[in-house]
Amino acid sequence: MSQENVFYATGKRKSAIARTWIKPGTGVVTINNRPLAEYFTVENARVRAVQALALTNTAGVVDVKVMVAGGGSTGQAGAIRHGVTKALIEFQPELRGVLKKAGFITRDPRIKERKKYGQKSARARFQFSKR
Repeated sequence: MSQENVFYATGKRKSAIARTWIKPGTGVVTINNRPLAEYFTVENARVRAVQALALTNTAGVVDVKVMVAGGGSTGQAGAIRHGVTKALIEFQPELRGVLKKAGFITRDPRIKERKKYGQKSARARFQFSKR
């Protein structure tokens, strides 16, 4: 990709990180060098990944290229949505109000809680025995 009219943003959710590039084009969405429909087999993940484009009516106006790593399909779809949202704001700053109202700008901060030492898992404890 040439650097002219290319807008970059990083999206994150849980342990997934999506590097997102947007440029004016015909609406092609490529994830890890594969088409959207081929990469996400679950319909819900496909919809979530391009939700920001659908909301702002830019689905046929821009080409999206994403390199995503980490997490599962839901986390990756959320990270892609976050990255696309941030790149769209760079592309057209006037879209910020619509995307903010929909809650797409805020990163979903939930991550896996770490396991504590001397315990079974993050929250679960070994059974206490008084005698």
